[in-house]
Amino acid sequence: MIKNILVTGSYGQLGNELHELADQGLPYHFIWTDVDTLDITDKKALRNFIKKNPIDLLINCAAYNAVDKAEEEKEIAELINTKAVRLLVEISKENDTKFIHVSTDYVFNGKTFLPYKETDTPNANSVYGISKLKGEEEALKYDNALIIRTAWLYSSYGKNFVKTMLRLGAERESLNVIFDQVGTPTYAHDLAKTIISIINYINDNKKDFNPGIYNFSNEGVCSWYDFAVFIMKSAGLSCKVLPIETKDYPLPANRPFYSVLNKSKIRSAFNIEIPHWKESLDKCIRKMGKE
Repeated sequence: MIKNILVTGSYGQLGNELHELADQGLPYHFIWTDVDTLDITDKKALRNFIKKNPIDLLINCAAYNAVDKAEEEKEIAELINTKAVRLLVEISKENDTKFIHVSTDYVFNGKTFLPYKETDTPNANSVYGISKLKGEEEALKYDNALIIRTAWLYSSYGKNFVKTMLRLGAERESLNVIFDQVGTPTYAHDLAKTIISIINYINDNKKDFNPGIYNFSNEGVCSWYDFAVFIMKSAGLSCKVLPIETKDYPLPANRPFYSVLNKSKIRSAFNIEIPHWKESLDKCIRKMGKE
């Protein structure tokens, strides 16, 4: 039975969304941590923290996700995305704690045209992607670990593509946005709800943890250009979005050209419904408008 839950990286987009759901009266005791309260790269600190705060489940939302910066800060990316995961797994093993780890579509190189299944062979081609893939490998060494790969995450919290487009869309008459990278936007609120649904499902059905890798994003497919166009439409902004190719906007890190995720496994395993990305984006923009 899962009762006590530790969340790392609780100041990020997903952590904040989980916090918001917890405030609605979930039947769990959450312990919220971030870099200022728990150093997940320090095994001694982790061990001491868990001794003082016994937990049934650890949700790792912490990550180094500055994709371009990671090309220069390889050691920091690996410290947080790989080594810290190894330490969290070791501590989870010691305490027989269930472990949920959040990963990314960047573990793939995006050189395909079929939605990625969990069984497809990863082939990361950026420092960030490689560090996250190594983190997955560490998590999979534990038979009580569940990995959720997600993509194009956004929220009313933190920094993300949606908030950048809204800011620039209000400042400019036009914007250039890449049209030859395709994937699916993911509202962090929907991912948070899915994680809670998984926990509820396990408790309600008294079933095993069903460890392994699962994909989650919203439904539907679009390019970054399509995404930006709909952001402007949903927010009622008149900014014109112009399509450009990746080669016209060079960045330090490689991005997957195609990173659509197949979600059939997580839907069937935990009996969840996944909303379309446009529906979720509308909800997020309405929420930001109220705030």
